[in-house]
Amino acid sequence: QVQLVESGGGLVQAGGSLRLSCEASRIIISHNVMGWYRQAPGQQRELVAYIISSGHTNYAGSVKDRFTISRDNAKNTVYLQMNSLKPEDTAVYYCNAKNPLIYSSDPAGGYWGQGTQVTVSS
Repeated sequence: QVQLVESGGGLVQAGGSLRLSCEASRIIISHNVMGWYRQAPGQQRELVAYIISSGHTNYAGSVKDRFTISRDNAKNTVYLQMNSLKPEDTAVYYCNAKNPLIYSSDPAGGYWGQGTQVTVSS
């Protein structure tokens, strides 16, 4: 079965950086829309960034110019480089894979990882 395994979360001070990884198995990431979502306590899950097969990327306005999504096809791994972190970035971050033919940015559908906690202290 498809597995997405996130890693790289942790506790960091405001202004710091973290890099999240999502290693995929039984799915080819370059054939899918790979996204990162996050969910803060008491809030709905929201899309942070995604990358499509062509390599085109898109970001939520709140993270644009601070976060970068990328992938390593040889390692079948997607990354989220997060710089200039703010306390409001604190959330559980989830990796997601969706079929590009039926893609929706809604935080539902496709395959999901278990999530990794990111906590940014002020």
